[in-house]
Amino acid sequence: MIEKIKADSFTVFDTLEIPFSEGINVFIGENGTGKTHIMKALYAASDISKSQKSFAEKLNKVFLPSGDQLGRLVKRAKTSSKGWVEVTRKIASGTKSISLKCSFSNHTKTTDKAVISGSTKLWFENSFESVFIPVKDMMANAPGFRSLYNLRNIHFEEIYADIIDRAFLGALKGPTDSSRKTLLEILQKAMDGKVISKNEEFFLKNSQGELEFTLLAEGIRKLGLLWILIQNGTLVNGSTLFWDEPETNLNPKLMQTVVEILLELQRMGVQIFLTTHNYSVLKELDLQVNQDDKVMFHSLFRDSESKSIRYNSTHEFDQITPNAIDDTFGNFISREISKEMGSLGK
Repeated sequence: MIEKIKADSFTVFDTLEIPFSEGINVFIGENGTGKTHIMKALYAASDISKSQKSFAEKLNKVFLPSGDQLGRLVKRAKTSSKGWVEVTRKIASGTKSISLKCSFSNHTKTTDKAVISGSTKLWFENSFESVFIPVKDMMANAPGFRSLYNLRNIHFEEIYADIIDRAFLGALKGPTDSSRKTLLEILQKAMDGKVISKNEEFFLKNSQGELEFTLLAEGIRKLGLLWILIQNGTLVNGSTLFWDEPETNLNPKLMQTVVEILLELQRMGVQIFLTTHNYSVLKELDLQVNQDDKVMFHSLFRDSESKSIRYNSTHEFDQITPNAIDDTFGNFISREISKEMGSLGK
């Protein structure tokens, strides 16, 4: 379980320290407040526990700074400066916390010049599954993408190659446990079918036949991807899911199903991190959450005086502050009332 992230002069952050829930963590905030940056840093640290790659190398591949220069991840300054990011988690074998830290300066051009410190040996010895679902769908582009990415220097953040690798994993051996079976049935009902793959192509299979992903609405592809990750055992007890704006290209009506799945995954022991700009996501969480569920909202905002990124965290939906999403909807209502009232007396 990921416990917290700390950073100094890293991307948009002057300084940062956020503790996390072992269940669902929701990042909200205006554009440019670093929500996705936090998730990418957390994912980089999570992924290398399995891939055994260098933390610095994975950060570079996930953020893709210009010229592959790691130093460009240091918060921009007119003078020489140093930055770092550190992720802390509890290892599966006990309650001990371990940390992994990557430090570098704005002059660092190659990943081998970064300094990696912390419990590196224990970090790699205690691996766990993690997956990052990006905003852009890649399932329709899967055929040939993996070989192209491995053979050519193409300008894609590694999260896109990683998600395809996760999707092509074979199913777990043995019967599907009851919790995963229930989730798969919910998704199959929502998208009217189940997902199969042939020659690196994905299809939605139902009573009418097999429909290739290129012909599916992108929102249905997202449900299909979630079905695949549950079916092949990527999302199981002890794994971590990162999902960037799940509402993208998804009909708001389907958010009820998505949130239902997320809460059930959390109950199964999956730690979840997601970003959102959508009121439906927040409200569905508020309506569906049970007393025993673990959900934490992290609101990121830019301080009006220092212009630095700050955050507030809460377990209560109605305590989120500032809440740019709720404020926007409140503004809609105020403008509508003003528009209707404006004609009175004329």
